[in-house]
Amino acid sequence: MLLSYFPLFLFLFFCLFISFFIFILSYLFVKINYDSEKISAYECGFEPFNDARKKIDVRFYLVAILFIIFDLEIAYLFPWALDNYNLSFDGLFSLFIFLIILTLGFIFEWKKGALDWE
Repeated sequence: MLLSYFPLFLFLFFCLFISFFIFILSYLFVKINYDSEKISAYECGFEPFNDARKKIDVRFYLVAILFIIFDLEIAYLFPWALDNYNLSFDGLFSLFIFLIILTLGFIFEWKKGALDWE
């Protein structure tokens, strides 16, 4: 039984060996050139702020969370899109309910001004 897994173990060993070999070669042959520009902190093209613990506006987090929520909800549409020929009426009905809830949530956030940036 264990012999049937030999090709898998051989493949994993080969992958690990190649990975470590390339990793070690990169440390041996790469010339490290530290200059002030390369080691400086980079923040969207601006000089970094003085204090890293400075308060950030809540709207930034709100937009980021909304993006994640809507991005994940759109990912749920892919199974329906791939299987639209085999959908029954219940599947199509649940798709429309899902899209209506998604659209109402987007309209709610738009009306609340969560997507406005000043």
